[in-house]
Amino acid sequence: MEDHNDKNWLRWFSFKQGLTGSAAPYVMAIAGVVIALSMVVICVVILYQGRLDATGRATDGLRNVATMAEHDIERNFELYALSLQAVVDGISDREVMTASDRLRNIALFDRAATASYLGSMLVLNAEGDIVLDAAGEVPRVGNFADREYFKVHQASPNVGLYVGHPYTSRLRDGSLSIPLTRRISRADGSFAGVVLLAVQLDYFRKLFSTLSLGNHGAMVLMQHDGTLIMRQPYDEKVIGRNVSNASTFKKHRLKTEGSFTDVSVVDGVQRLYYFKNLPNLPLTIIVAEAYSDIYATWWHRALTIAAVIGMLAAAFIGLSFAFGVQLRHRMRAESELAMLARTDGLTGLNNRRTLGEILDQEWRRARRNSSMFSLLFVDIDRFKAYNDTYGHQAGDDALAAVAKCIGDNIRRPLDHAARYGGEEFIVVLPDTTPEGAASVAESIRSAISDLGIEHSGSEFGHVTASIGAATWTPEEDSEVSAVIRVADEALYAAKATGRNKVELSPVHTS
Repeated sequence: MEDHNDKNWLRWFSFKQGLTGSAAPYVMAIAGVVIALSMVVICVVILYQGRLDATGRATDGLRNVATMAEHDIERNFELYALSLQAVVDGISDREVMTASDRLRNIALFDRAATASYLGSMLVLNAEGDIVLDAAGEVPRVGNFADREYFKVHQASPNVGLYVGHPYTSRLRDGSLSIPLTRRISRADGSFAGVVLLAVQLDYFRKLFSTLSLGNHGAMVLMQHDGTLIMRQPYDEKVIGRNVSNASTFKKHRLKTEGSFTDVSVVDGVQRLYYFKNLPNLPLTIIVAEAYSDIYATWWHRALTIAAVIGMLAAAFIGLSFAFGVQLRHRMRAESELAMLARTDGLTGLNNRRTLGEILDQEWRRARRNSSMFSLLFVDIDRFKAYNDTYGHQAGDDALAAVAKCIGDNIRRPLDHAARYGGEEFIVVLPDTTPEGAASVAESIRSAISDLGIEHSGSEFGHVTASIGAATWTPEEDSEVSAVIRVADEALYAAKATGRNKVELSPVHTS
């Protein structure tokens, strides 16, 4: 049975435990959650860094691919430009032009004209007719005055090497090519014709196909005005399309080279782009790798790591909570054991050992503060006769009922009650005057009497108690045993004068 004193003692014990006591399970659970969240945060940071690393590696790879393509194109176009210039210079050489057709063609058209992926190499007059043809001594018949490249040179003498837009060849069964051309001028600067070297788009298609950019990668060669010359994956329908209104075009026109992210206007795939504007040609190389390819390995690793960390974090949190619950149960059990060690198992009041600690503590406090210290000695009247008549079980029930009456009638947190031994109880009342002690004692006596527990061996016919009260103001050299002795003497006086009464001893100052 727990009375008011037990609750007060438990509150005091919990306070003494502090955070390392009752709050420890919650601290354990919170610490588990914090550690688990820290694990998750560290995992996220590592995965994010891995993603940045994947992006960096992809950017470096795209830069290398663009550089390889740039070097190949510039090297070949430099040779083609030299071949064109050789024809222009040869046409101005009277000795070359007066030679036989075979020697003239050998002098004008070097072996570069026979290179793979080169189409026609022609000399057109001012009217656009073919007058010289690298394919043979007798030129093929054709007029190309309507071609864009012809009109450009016809309109301006200062174009230099011109890289034209893709077109369909009329001499080679409609194969796609781009023209490399130079203007031929007379001595007076007037327009005399055009030297044409057609580069088949299969050259770029072959070049791009050898460069790996993943399953959804793309590679584009375009002119500075936005005209597409080649795209890998190859789609003939986009050749010659102008994409100058696309966001990708606008981004790569801002500087010589760089990278950006965008969605392709051709197939709608989001990619990482790297571009290089060729320094000596009006061309731009754009290489791109789809994010799905860039992060394929990263995603697999991220999902695996996230799953493992997630399970570990969940397990850690679960174990922390489980450990916290077990710790709480253990602490509760330890608290109950501690309480049992300090209380009387039958009555629920403090036991004699605890009473000794309380008396020592309160006596020293009263002595230090020079305050009054009251003590009640309660004894059940004729209890041996009750046991003999009704049995020990009834005796135990009567003790428990009396103890409850005592506990219910002491109200202050500093008041304590204890079973002293057998049917005897002691009530400690710090800072209590004689009048206050007498009032508490009378309340306890009355409550016990009002229980109405039958007792045929008592002169009152029911269970009663006698109470001795003592009040002291202790001095430095006094001992608490003195007040216990005086209260005991008052108790015997109550019994000697009729029982079922409160006997108050005079106030003592030791």
